[in-house]
Amino acid sequence: MITLDPAAIAAAATRIAPLARRTPVERSALLAEAGNTVWLKMEIWQATGSFKMRGALNRMAQLDATERAGGVVTASAGNHAQGVAACAVALGIHATIVVAADASPAKVAALRRYDAQWVELRQLGRDYDEAEAAGIALARELERPFISPYNDAAVIAGQGTVAHELLEDLPDLDVIVVPVGGGGLAAGIGVWAHHVNPAIRVIGVQSEASPAMHAAFAAGALVTVPLAASLADGLAGNIEPGSITYALCRAHLASVALVTEDAIAVAMRYLMETQHVLVEGSGAVGVAALLSGAVVVPPGSRVGVILSGRNVTLDWVRRVLS
Repeated sequence: MITLDPAAIAAAATRIAPLARRTPVERSALLAEAGNTVWLKMEIWQATGSFKMRGALNRMAQLDATERAGGVVTASAGNHAQGVAACAVALGIHATIVVAADASPAKVAALRRYDAQWVELRQLGRDYDEAEAAGIALARELERPFISPYNDAAVIAGQGTVAHELLEDLPDLDVIVVPVGGGGLAAGIGVWAHHVNPAIRVIGVQSEASPAMHAAFAAGALVTVPLAASLADGLAGNIEPGSITYALCRAHLASVALVTEDAIAVAMRYLMETQHVLVEGSGAVGVAALLSGAVVVPPGSRVGVILSGRNVTLDWVRRVLS
């Protein structure tokens, strides 16, 4: 059975503290009519605009001298790439970053603004699945570490620091609702949440357009699913065969819910109107699940929802508002 020691998450929290931000929680009126208390974990205020810097920093800070000198390779839908890029510049480690042709223009533009001395950008493959395969192959060819967005114990431990902070601030939560793509964030949050309180229900949420983990739960194993364009582009893609996140998510998630594209758009608008914040589609899926009823919690529950990122184009914002 694959496990992750909660001590690795506690160590990650200390390791990343000099560069990663401790993000706040904000109360939401969501579900208040049923007597629930909902808190939003504002990873939209994290450096680079998403939680992804946490895992990248924890992994790259542990590279040995030879690995640092040789550099690293990663592949990402965008937010993990920005995390790796920021860490590359801060730590003085060269990073080759592979993104797909269909990656978010806002995220690609942000990557191009990093110092080219440390960050090399390559667009390979039509979609995330092809980009990830190309990145893994390139890392092998160059004999450099591949910094997976999710299939890496150190990355998962770094992502788990979201729950480390959340449960320090709100130790009596009953439910945590978390976006799921490859499962790194959900796995890390689940491990720490159940270390603190085994009774906490951790619920994952994906878009119907990219339901890889939901399908894996249904099949009892990782399977390949068809993908469609999604507002939640940061969650898009299939999951690398053999990924350690599947077993960790099976052990720690009560379920994985699916939300529609319309529900994601409604959630993004809701957050603009009620919290006055801009949240990307991937970051809004938890709110989408609660608003739409895809996730139902008992009356009187204390619920934490992870708003995982804010990196969205103005074009998408206009579409959502229209």
